[in-house]
Amino acid sequence: MERRRLVIIGSGAAGWTAALYAARAGLKPLVVAGIQPGGQLTITDDVENYPGFPDPIGGPELMARMEQQALRYGTEVVHDTIVRVDFDRYPYVLEGDEHSWTADSVIIATGAAARWLGVKGEETYRGRGVSACATCDGFFYRNKQVAVVGGGNSAVEEALYLANLCSKVHLIHRRDTLKAERILQERLLANPRIELRWNRAVAEIAGTEGPAGGVTHVILDRTDGSGAQEELRVDGVFAAIGHDPATAVFKGQLDLDEHGYVKVVPGTTRTSRDLIMAAGDCADPNWRQAVTAAGMGCMAALDIERALAAKNA
Repeated sequence: MERRRLVIIGSGAAGWTAALYAARAGLKPLVVAGIQPGGQLTITDDVENYPGFPDPIGGPELMARMEQQALRYGTEVVHDTIVRVDFDRYPYVLEGDEHSWTADSVIIATGAAARWLGVKGEETYRGRGVSACATCDGFFYRNKQVAVVGGGNSAVEEALYLANLCSKVHLIHRRDTLKAERILQERLLANPRIELRWNRAVAEIAGTEGPAGGVTHVILDRTDGSGAQEELRVDGVFAAIGHDPATAVFKGQLDLDEHGYVKVVPGTTRTSRDLIMAAGDCADPNWRQAVTAAGMGCMAALDIERALAAKNA
């Protein structure tokens, strides 16, 4: 197996930023791009909140620019997916579908994926009225009506955020009680722009077709046993039923929290293993933004550079 000084697993904002900083530091990083090169931004049509771009930029274009910048300074990339790791041995062993490596150091930047509803129309209108990130896309629905689906902390936080922008927020929950923390529930119930839709589940997301089309309404099933359906007019739907970090391959190899996120030492990107850092959404259950992922990627590269220097001293 080929031995590398640094292998970066993942090619989203965290991975490419880590690669840029590591390459400029002379670490000759190898990026293993993964099953979805570019990460979640590759399914985002317009990014309006990434610093340095006064006009919207497409998510795929932003990721392509990050890749080009990292490659310019000597990053190598291979389109493979890591399927097995052995962090009990050093140098660390990384096995992909097609290639295998040993690595003196590793940055994990595998990201996370939103859980979707899995209903009719969701895929059709994703990016055109269907979202899983209020912070990313809420601006598009200023003074409009939207639906948020879920009953946990994430759903309530999304609803509260959107209530600052939208004329009405409908929180759709299949039960008659919320799982969110009590203080969040109190804020929710006190907000006049938020209307609770208890005992309902989204059966279908509907809208208009064509380039300018988008969501116009959702069909709701009653979950109280009545079997009734109803139509709710909204301009957007936000799925807020959680995220799944892409960390299954590291189970038993690194310390993960109860939700599968890689545990890092606060204020750093250091994991439970020496010379293995984690950056971006795979280690961040709170912010999940491209700019914070990029910031963590920078931190991870600097942490690796300093750790390697100390080890070789």
